Amino acid sequence: MDMNQYLEVFIEESKEHLQACNEKLLVLEKNPNDLSIVNDIFRSAHTLKGMSATMGYEDLANLTHQMENVLDAIRNEKLSVTPTLLDIVFASVDNLEEMVFSIAEGGDGKKDVTVVVEMLKKLESNQGVNQKEVKSEDTNHLSENYSLNHINQEYDDFENAVIQQSKEQGFFAYELVITLREDCLLKAARVFMVFEILEKIGEVIKAVPSVDQLEDEKFDSQFTIAIVSKESSADIHSKIMKVSEIEEVKVHLLDPINSVNTQSNSQSIMQNGIEQKDTKQDSEQKSTEKTAAKQGSAKNAKTIRVNIERLDILMNLFEELVIDRGRLEQISKELNNNELDETVERMSRISGDLQSIILNMRMVPVETVFNRFPRMIRQLAKDLNKRINLEIIGAETELDRTVIDEIGDPLVHLLRNAIDHGIEMPEDRMKNGKREEGNVLLKAYHSGNHMFIEIEDDGAGINRDRVLKKALDRGVVTEQQAPTLTDKQIYELIFSSGFSTADQISDVSGRGVGLDVVKSKIESLGGLVTIDSEEGKGSLFLIQLPLTLSIISVMLIELQNEKYAIPLSSIIETAVIKKEEILQVHNQKVIDFRGKIVPLVFLTEIFDVPVEHVNDDFISLLIVRKGDKMAALVVDSFIGQQEIVLKSLGNYLNNVFAISGATILGDGQVALIIDCNSLIK
Repeated sequence: MDMNQYLEVFIEESKEHLQACNEKLLVLEKNPNDLSIVNDIFRSAHTLKGMSATMGYEDLANLTHQMENVLDAIRNEKLSVTPTLLDIVFASVDNLEEMVFSIAEGGDGKKDVTVVVEMLKKLESNQGVNQKEVKSEDTNHLSENYSLNHINQEYDDFENAVIQQSKEQGFFAYELVITLREDCLLKAARVFMVFEILEKIGEVIKAVPSVDQLEDEKFDSQFTIAIVSKESSADIHSKIMKVSEIEEVKVHLLDPINSVNTQSNSQSIMQNGIEQKDTKQDSEQKSTEKTAAKQGSAKNAKTIRVNIERLDILMNLFEELVIDRGRLEQISKELNNNELDETVERMSRISGDLQSIILNMRMVPVETVFNRFPRMIRQLAKDLNKRINLEIIGAETELDRTVIDEIGDPLVHLLRNAIDHGIEMPEDRMKNGKREEGNVLLKAYHSGNHMFIEIEDDGAGINRDRVLKKALDRGVVTEQQAPTLTDKQIYELIFSSGFSTADQISDVSGRGVGLDVVKSKIESLGGLVTIDSEEGKGSLFLIQLPLTLSIISVMLIELQNEKYAIPLSSIIETAVIKKEEILQVHNQKVIDFRGKIVPLVFLTEIFDVPVEHVNDDFISLLIVRKGDKMAALVVDSFIGQQEIVLKSLGNYLNNVFAISGATILGDGQVALIIDCNSLIK
């Protein structure tokens, strides 16, 4: 059996445990006396240590083990939680994350962590614990887990001969009773990991149930293994306990003389000794275990871990089905057969429901991105000597995985910008009558077919005059344009390429690059970003994103004999006007649309479409928008609304102006999808 088959599970679970550690450490910082939080962090660290050791990542296991020692000292009230201690533990988690990400990217997970390990050891050595107490605790621990001749299994003559012979050669024979946790999902995997460890330190001579039954998971939660080894019982116990989801390991030293007939004796000893001692505990545990088992089984029944590649394959197959559905609908209209119409209509409804389910399967809560920000904000606040409170609202809001994968970096940039440029230093805030602690709000919510993310701070806001002066100096706007610009238009100038109002380039926010990268990334996802600000009060960045990028609703239009698709999310309305209504302003053709001057964009000219016939009297228009700006796209005719599958043009055609992709229509024709954002300046 190859350990690589468990690598993906290891990476996913490791990321989850590290995220849990980060979150709980932030909570512990605010509640340093709450030991229940420390227990939660300890459990995550302990599980991570076990998984790392089993997979053979020694640096990971050693660092986690040392961190676990410090956490254990805290929960036993031998160490108190201090800012210095938290910084060192946070640094440990950062190192662990680097190693896990290295493994995820195909690396070996090795890293020089001696500095952090030494700091953790120094923390641990300052406990001031009496050595006698440690020894007595160790003795009690040993007495609970290791015992002589408490044998659960009977051994035949051959097995006894092996035990006897091994003893004569200086080996010890042990019987291990291993109990898995009730909520263990991969029992066969954990069994394999146990065997992997045991085969390195000795020789397995018996397994109950048999190895085949163990691999097929034909057992409850407990199994027994007999092994001969030169290792001590304590070492064997500690190595097996490093395996994740192991509840308990009992190590019994086998006596070859009595190993056949000690079954009844050992049972009576257990019944008269241990069982009497644990009767009360068992009765209490049974009820809690039953409840936990029910909760665990219910929880396990509701969720399943699926490789994202399988979902992508499912989505691709469904996209082909959508194309064929469009083809069937078109054939149905042409044949005008009632029975065929009814069948196609029913198929459309069912495939529509299927589409909703598949799209929902790809939806991921934005908390997968948001969760990493509190830790980042804490470190930035320390680096900048600022006090900042981050409030997250709507982390459970769901977004398509393809969008989630891309949105992280723009959000990091905007948050860093808010903290570096927005929130003032504590002394400046106090002078302005504000609280010393600055607030940053990160909020996500749905509205229609879009998701909105707000990043709001109560900092200094944007200095309108300073932005305008910088824009004039850099030639972003002219002296003639400047007086006509609204406050909002001036604020949005900071999205211009290379624009920065910072006196010094810092490593924290823009690094001198500006916010143009953020804007272009969000627009490439079919989204928009806008700014609202009030000087002295704060700023609000609003990001609008489509819920999914794979299947979108479009308006199909015709340019001469060619078909194009325009996303409905960009369209305000359609209109048909007379040619006389077109106005000429500064060599630009425009129309008066509800009191606003809107420029005309002739798509036949943009895409070099050969013009064969022209409608002399009327012009069909699509009014589209990009933020507060609008344009009127001139088309020949409207075909109608349709749901289409967005396909990439590939690497060879990735720089085609104003085209974001293509789709295959029901009649087999290819229609290019127009990117309205590129047409509006």
